Amino acid sequence: MPSLTSQIDALLPQTQCQRCGFPRCFDYAEALAAGQSEINRCPPGGSFTRHALASLLALEPLELNPECGTEAPRQLFYIEESQCIGCTLCIQACPVDAIIGSGKKMHTILSDDCTGCELCLPACPVDCIVAIPHPYAETIPAGKWIGFGDDEVTRARKNTNARLHRLAQQQAIPKGQGSDSGTVDIKNEIAAAVSRVKQKRRSSS
Repeated sequence: MPSLTSQIDALLPQTQCQRCGFPRCFDYAEALAAGQSEINRCPPGGSFTRHALASLLALEPLELNPECGTEAPRQLFYIEESQCIGCTLCIQACPVDAIIGSGKKMHTILSDDCTGCELCLPACPVDCIVAIPHPYAETIPAGKWIGFGDDEVTRARKNTNARLHRLAQQQAIPKGQGSDSGTVDIKNEIAAAVSRVKQKRRSSS
């Protein structure tokens, strides 16, 4: 039989949005299983998640905690590629590896993998990531997560675990000499690129 943590995690939408106050859905599930958090901290899960958690844990259903945000229709995000400076900060912020690209190259968001977590928005130094209504959000049957189907939730969980495995492997590789100076160079390049974009916007306004 699955552990209580796994049963709780199965009821979460796997957006990995951190609105609950935890780094990822599984961490929230662990806290709930240990009685260290409340069942009303998941805006993307909507009333379905709150009632399902209440039933599983034999608790009274609660209204969404406003500190965690509000329930809203699922959104789809895309990158204004003409404005993208290729800094890779959004790639680093995405918890499900839904953004592809490389340094100094334009990036693209994979719409099928994007969970709408919004973590890429504050990471982008030039504000070139735009939100639009998700075209498939209203096709999901009522009674489940807001704008998410079972297959999408399963894929999001799989992508999250794959990303964590990849990051763990990367951290296990010893860093070469001179990595600090390389980091400084990258930061300087990003700052210069941001300055160019802002100057271009001022000139065109």
